[in-house]
Amino acid sequence: MKTLVIGGGGREHALAWRLSQSERVSKLYVAPGNGGTATDRRFENVDITDPVALREWAQKEKIVLTVVGPEGPLAAGVVDEFRAHGLRIFGPTQAAAQLESSKAFSKAFMKRHKIPTAEYEAFTDAAAAHAYVDAKGAPIVVKADGLAAGKGVVVAMTAQEAHDAIDFMLVDNKFGVAHNAGGARVVIEEFLQGEEASFIVMCDGKNVAALATSQDHKRLLDNDEGPNTGGMGAYSPAPVVTAEVHAKAMREIILPTIRGMEKDGIPFTGFLYAGLMIDASGQPRTLEFNCRMGDPETQPIMMRLKSDLFEVFWHATDGTLDQVELQWDRRVALGVVLAAHGYPESPRKGDRIAGIPAEAPDAMVFHAGTTLDDGELKTSGGRVLCVTVLADSVKLAQQRAYEVAAQVRFDGVQYRKDIGYRALHARNG
Repeated sequence: MKTLVIGGGGREHALAWRLSQSERVSKLYVAPGNGGTATDRRFENVDITDPVALREWAQKEKIVLTVVGPEGPLAAGVVDEFRAHGLRIFGPTQAAAQLESSKAFSKAFMKRHKIPTAEYEAFTDAAAAHAYVDAKGAPIVVKADGLAAGKGVVVAMTAQEAHDAIDFMLVDNKFGVAHNAGGARVVIEEFLQGEEASFIVMCDGKNVAALATSQDHKRLLDNDEGPNTGGMGAYSPAPVVTAEVHAKAMREIILPTIRGMEKDGIPFTGFLYAGLMIDASGQPRTLEFNCRMGDPETQPIMMRLKSDLFEVFWHATDGTLDQVELQWDRRVALGVVLAAHGYPESPRKGDRIAGIPAEAPDAMVFHAGTTLDDGELKTSGGRVLCVTVLADSVKLAQQRAYEVAAQVRFDGVQYRKDIGYRALHARNG
């Protein structure tokens, strides 16, 4: 059956790679795709991003199933567009995607449905926002309300940092982020202590299938130093998500969210990603919701998935996820992101990439910011590749991932050397 994956990053490459292994998939398209999907004969890139044009193309090509990767097309209403014309597509509607596209919507939703999260207030008026920071003190978190490609959050350790963030996001609106009604808005919330984890599930409107747990590394440099990024690496499973934490997250966060969305008349279908902060007593609270899989968490999760992904999506779009029991490789999967020179502030594009090893049963290099330029593979974004491996332990996975990463060459390549260190500490501690 003809299948389409919408997006062009590492997450979409990983989803397409796993989907291509299903016997039911006869042809797999990626729109717009990247250099990795362009050079792999299993895929065909489609250079269309407009939701209406993509729907028209899907109708013409008789696409049987479409899966949406990134948040942009979801916020633009691609699911509504496809469904309005009878096409099967996995993802949340534009209204449901507000859980990610508007932080103020998401926080108000959590407050209304008593879902554990940080105390907060939302502001469009800078003076009121500054007064709130003065009253609360630091550390405190300032978030731009809208899609900011993973960069719209400042964890301010001093009051001055928080005031600067308010001016940057609200007064100057340097991110150019607009909330759903237009204009700039910030959400300011209490700083939560603990360890972060990515808790991702699939939803069909009523039923939920939890994916393997994972944890990513947001900071650019080793030991979680340097600026925040979209993610420099990830691993699965995440030891911090114990069986008890998993049960609490499902009972107190995920299921109330699905029931709450249904109650509010906005049934949620698609991937629901709860960014959790887990405190020392094992109590999870919701930092934020995303309405798609994480990147780079998708890459290790897809490496571990043994179930036929096409079948899973079929059930998810049929409303029968309760009939699915996902099967996972017992091994650890670990992914290391190779980033471009100048990432995250000003990534350089156009550097030639060489040395990517062939796919192996225990190792795959997923492409993100790559493009094919006159037959040459070049960098085209901040996070260029994600070297992803399977091994019997975190330590072995680290060794294997860095062996593979060392083979890849492009000018200015930068990557962390400690991905997975928290999992090692958890096992040894």
